Amino acid sequence: MIEARNVSKFFSIINEDRTADGITAVLSVSLMIEDGKIVSLLGPSGCGKSTFLEILGGLQAPTEGNVCIDGVQVLEPLPSTRKEMEAYRKKYKFLSPLANRMWKNQPKHNIAMIFQDYAVFPWMTVLQNVMFALKLRGVPRQKREDKALVYLKKVGLADSLRKYPAQLSGGMRQRLALARALSVEPKIILMDEPFAAVDALTRERLQDDLLRLWGETGITIVMVTHDTDEALYLSDEIVVFSPNPGTIRNRFDIDVPRPRRRSDPELLELKSRITSLFKYDINHESEFSI
Repeated sequence: MIEARNVSKFFSIINEDRTADGITAVLSVSLMIEDGKIVSLLGPSGCGKSTFLEILGGLQAPTEGNVCIDGVQVLEPLPSTRKEMEAYRKKYKFLSPLANRMWKNQPKHNIAMIFQDYAVFPWMTVLQNVMFALKLRGVPRQKREDKALVYLKKVGLADSLRKYPAQLSGGMRQRLALARALSVEPKIILMDEPFAAVDALTRERLQDDLLRLWGETGITIVMVTHDTDEALYLSDEIVVFSPNPGTIRNRFDIDVPRPRRRSDPELLELKSRITSLFKYDINHESEFSI
């Protein structure tokens, strides 16, 4: 289980006139995600969804609050006061929080991440990309190719092993990113707008691929998306973020059984409600009360 407790993230910035300022990207977000569920984080641009996702994965430390997976903390909040700094240094006997983060406070969980820009290595072939991920996870050399082939076959890339990413379509590159993430057999996959860069038809195919692979593996998936239809089609639960700063606006359980039809009246009704929320948050207008 993933549990976020009162997570906040504050960024300090320097203005053009050299004065200090700050932005609160995420404010007091608490969320529990059960094992084996697909949960979508939905909301307008700039509402802190991606920042919160990176905090879940340990790529950023929260300013306040904490995230635990199966009861084990992912990253501690970095110190923000002199007193906290002294306690932090005493605890770890390091010179700085950066040193602690690099050596003592790395994420302790089996998590894979998939990003919008694919994040595959352009100088490696399809097969080499997946094998490299397995190498980083400590898989013995003699087992890497066989394991990579299994997952590349699952995503339909068995005939493209020797191709480079530049020779693949956008949908194929995202399949490669998915195969690489699945090959390390994570317990959790975090996805940040994974299908945003492909056309609508390819996006639907990738959504169906994701559901099929999720059904085979039972992993937990947390996904950031701007696409309400995508969130409704894929998710067990949708968490709607409000903007400036990012907080949880509403949560919707999606009880429509799978396999789902994108035109299901219940999904369309939920879409209407979520759209109304967005209109109210952005324009302070609503077609009907929620």
